[in-house]
Amino acid sequence: MPYTIPAAPAAAPTSSLLRRELQDRLDALALTHRVPGAQLALDTGTEVVAVHTGTADAATGSPFTAKTAVPLGSLTKPYTAALVMLLADDGDLDPDESAAGHLPELRGTPEVTIRQLLSHTGGLPTGPDSDTAAATTAARYLTAVCTPRDLLFAPGTDFSYSNAGYVAAGRLVETVTGMPWAEAVRALLLEPLGVPAAFIGDASPVRPVAAGHAVNTATGQARPARQNLAPLEAPAGALLASALDLAAFGNALIGRSDLLPPAVAKEMRRPETAARPGALADGWGSGLALYQRDDRVWSGHDGNAQGTSCHLRTDPESGVVVAFTGNAGGATALWRDLAEELARLTGIRVPVGACARDRGRPVALPDCAGTYRNGTTTYRVAPGPDGAPALSVDGDLPLPLVCYADLSCDLLDPATGRPEPGGRFHRDPATGRIDRVQISGRTARRTDDG
Repeated sequence: MPYTIPAAPAAAPTSSLLRRELQDRLDALALTHRVPGAQLALDTGTEVVAVHTGTADAATGSPFTAKTAVPLGSLTKPYTAALVMLLADDGDLDPDESAAGHLPELRGTPEVTIRQLLSHTGGLPTGPDSDTAAATTAARYLTAVCTPRDLLFAPGTDFSYSNAGYVAAGRLVETVTGMPWAEAVRALLLEPLGVPAAFIGDASPVRPVAAGHAVNTATGQARPARQNLAPLEAPAGALLASALDLAAFGNALIGRSDLLPPAVAKEMRRPETAARPGALADGWGSGLALYQRDDRVWSGHDGNAQGTSCHLRTDPESGVVVAFTGNAGGATALWRDLAEELARLTGIRVPVGACARDRGRPVALPDCAGTYRNGTTTYRVAPGPDGAPALSVDGDLPLPLVCYADLSCDLLDPATGRPEPGGRFHRDPATGRIDRVQISGRTARRTDDG
């Protein structure tokens, strides 16, 4: 179906009717998923339809408006990647040169390139948790994490989602521009877009902001959640924005804005051949996830802060941009349902994850049992009560795994029993032995069979 909204035919919604339909669906789905507040922006290339609903902060009762900024979590990463690619376009760096040439703290991994930092193909671990990171500096953090011992695979040969890579990318921006990362984002990206800057940790925000929320599943009550992102992790997750702000940035990512030269936007969307992100997406570029739908490749990113869920999708071919923000964990499910409603109402089939593929019937993988590590995170695969493999992360409750012949796997949701896309195992081509596991985009290297 065409991705533009017809103005004349009675069978297709006009923009005013579409707005009412989307408002009704957003209101209803927010209640269903116990999300205090949410925003949706749809830019068809010829018009923008935006709706919002609910409460920005359950503690204060402040309303969610079109201008309310929401903690984006990892949706900050495309902004950091855009900064790096702008610097490359200016000739200040080469994306394919060693990142250690600009950052001495990466000298332990000199083969990792700048492009590999942005595409999560450098083999770097994800990095320690935010509380641990808050007790150190960015340089010390990177020196400790980016070591030959901690490399998950040879750079440029696989994919592992890494916050550490974006801490390094932020340091790169600071080194080249001489500005703090937040100031570079404000001056080079947000101000040209006309977006008021807002970051986690702002003592006096210049615009209304939303709190993330944890929802008690028994009572349905929402409580504001504290954002605990460490300052040094800002390039990986500190931005706040509204859905309309995200849509403006999305237009830049498809070359429909003066912010990014079209060649830079196209380069960010270029898929890296080694990037196999599993359930997250069908591919990855420089800062952007790539999603195959029908005969189109969409680009975008997802982000989760403490108690928020935010999503951006762009279709360079049709010019469609879709942005969503929600201020509770249940907003991820709301987003999925809303994408289905968009398809029903407009014919726009917005991808929410990797393409579903027929993997055949489940199989036994008895040799997958063992211990795997990504930095300080431990993944243990062991037989469960029924003999089937189960996965435990850092000692948490094991979740049953369903494995397939292509080495992909699903995790069984303990609440519903439904399989959810989990990731994949990897065999060493030389030995045939399973030597890695990728869960939710993060790869862990096998350390033993105990």
